[in-house]
Amino acid sequence: MPRNVGPAPAQGVSGAPSLGRGARRSMRAMYYETFRQMKKMLGNMDKWLDLAAAHAKAKSFDPNLFLELRLSPDQFAFARQVQTACDTPKLAASRLTGKDAPKNEDNEKTLEDLHARIKGTIAYLDGFTAKDFEGAAARVISNPRWEGKTMTGADYFLEHALPNFFFHLTHVYAILRNNGVDVGKKDYLGALTQKAP
Repeated sequence: MPRNVGPAPAQGVSGAPSLGRGARRSMRAMYYETFRQMKKMLGNMDKWLDLAAAHAKAKSFDPNLFLELRLSPDQFAFARQVQTACDTPKLAASRLTGKDAPKNEDNEKTLEDLHARIKGTIAYLDGFTAKDFEGAAARVISNPRWEGKTMTGADYFLEHALPNFFFHLTHVYAILRNNGVDVGKKDYLGALTQKAP
């Protein structure tokens, strides 16, 4: 005798199980909280630039020389790493919500310019609420470099946006560390939400 497994889940228009209201709230909250962490990491990166400026002052060289440094000849220079670390969450939030993202000229020439780029990205991300990410997982995401291919919002965020963000963020950290800046793991992680015993 077949087991009684209960009623089948409700089906959406695509034939996939529809998410209940509670599950949809959880999905919205997941995207929102992840972007909060990305904002925190951008804030951490902003502080690394201060450490870079302090290092340059202590060693008596122009801090803006950092902008052209790179780990390998075929990788982006420091300025481009910062720009891409900013663009990734900005464009991800835009694509997942349908809201327009501000355009940047990528013409930063100084550490102060990069500070402004980071702060502008954080300010843009500050404008989102959890509700803005309603339906984000099911959105169809395209990119000019994908040659007509698309991804679901869920796959795009998990497989592309998040890894890409941390890839470039880590390169910013590594370039500074490789050139003598006193930046460590605590600077990378930033403040933790800890409670005393």
